[in-house]
Amino acid sequence: MKLWSFHGGVDLPGHKQESTTRPVEAAPLPKRLVVPLSQHLGAPAEPVVAVGDKVLKGQMIAEPGGFVSAPLHAGSSGTIVAIEEHPVPHPSGLSAPCIIIETDGRDTWADRERKTDYRQLEPAVIREKIRQAGIVGLGGAGFPAFIKLNPGKTIKTLILNGAECEPYITCDDMLMRERAEEILHGLLIIRHAVQAQHCIIAIEDNKPEAERTLQKALQTIGSDADNIEIVMIPARYPAGGEKQLIQTVTGQEVPSGGLPVQVGVVCHNVATAAAVCRAVEHGEPLLSRIVTITGGAVAEPRNLEVLIGTPVMELLARCGTDFSSLQEVIMGGPMMGIALANHEVPLVKTGNCLLTVKRGEMEQHPAVLPCIRCGNCADACPVSLLPQQMYWHSRASDFDKIQEYDLFDCIECGCCAYVCPSNIPLVHYYRFAKSEIRSQQEQKRKADIARERHEHREQRLAREKAERAARHARKKPGTTDENKKAAIQAAVERARASKQGAKPEDV
Repeated sequence: MKLWSFHGGVDLPGHKQESTTRPVEAAPLPKRLVVPLSQHLGAPAEPVVAVGDKVLKGQMIAEPGGFVSAPLHAGSSGTIVAIEEHPVPHPSGLSAPCIIIETDGRDTWADRERKTDYRQLEPAVIREKIRQAGIVGLGGAGFPAFIKLNPGKTIKTLILNGAECEPYITCDDMLMRERAEEILHGLLIIRHAVQAQHCIIAIEDNKPEAERTLQKALQTIGSDADNIEIVMIPARYPAGGEKQLIQTVTGQEVPSGGLPVQVGVVCHNVATAAAVCRAVEHGEPLLSRIVTITGGAVAEPRNLEVLIGTPVMELLARCGTDFSSLQEVIMGGPMMGIALANHEVPLVKTGNCLLTVKRGEMEQHPAVLPCIRCGNCADACPVSLLPQQMYWHSRASDFDKIQEYDLFDCIECGCCAYVCPSNIPLVHYYRFAKSEIRSQQEQKRKADIARERHEHREQRLAREKAERAARHARKKPGTTDENKKAAIQAAVERARASKQGAKPEDV
């Protein structure tokens, strides 16, 4: 199959082999599960349980808070002991609303649907099953998966993303090695839902064992394997970015500010496909995911299957982390992950890796020097942006000008900062600019709503005033010409009678 290339990118040391020497293991059941209400893009979920309620494994505990939202489910049986603010994985280090479950150790399942043949289901039914299962993009974006399965356009190509290009992270690699059948079944379900004509499973060429396992599994599904290709792509960061991957395997570029569906493509992560298989064929909501625990402070790097809501501290301890030498923990990879301010935060649906940094292993805050205008950042940018100009405008808070440089096309991959000889934290500036622009847009939206409400209120008050005046005018005598004339004539008669000595009532 012909492959294309994308602009820029960088070659990074993989550090993959450290965590791929052991098979995936199930993490122990924690005493408590802390389930944040917001762990996906869109509106937070809304609790449907109360403190003191008994719940079963797989039971819905929070429903979607809007169309772009996803429900949450109990990872194990137990009791709801709190619905309160708790530290969550976020760059700010702040707390957010969470449902806390005290597990009972029995891990008792709620009722599940019997195994279903997806071929007998309409695409709309499949989408609803995936929605109710709470499945979101497990590659890191966290976008509710069911929305991508309702493209509204003809889909030529369905791509499963198994690139996993960021250093240290190996959860998708191990998933492909050990659960290739689930991934393929999930692919077939998604293909049926979007009616895709052609399917591609894209894997970086540093994962030969995963490719062999998937090829072997592909041979077992018979005619269903028609129009499914497994493609090895060059290992170059960020080859796993959605737009970069689409360009690599199809040669098509997603328009600036556009979506893959505009070029007839839908892209899902391999872990998302496996979760779709579990949801549609076995009636299991998204309760767990495979997580890579690795880094310099971990004695036994490995991949664990972890229940959503498990405290990070327990996972670090499970893998023999040396807390005395631990400098920080990053959720995600070294390029796009976030440093955790608190090790008591829970694992969320988008948490694919816990990367430990040993004290002294890397310089935390290298000296930032003035920009020397070398242009390395522009050469490395996989989206063909102009990072240097974006940096100057964001630094000057010129938010109107920076949008002319397609700021929101930036995928925050960190390539520009990685190659910068002046150690400028470029991505931080772009995130700041995006945040400020969104804040200004939100303020403008609220101001527009307030102005419209004021104008509607003024119109309503004027209308009501006019209606009251009209009602009073109808009720008040003498408002018509005839009534006025009659009133005048009566007054004249009373005056004449008074002069003649007659009583008014005689008139």
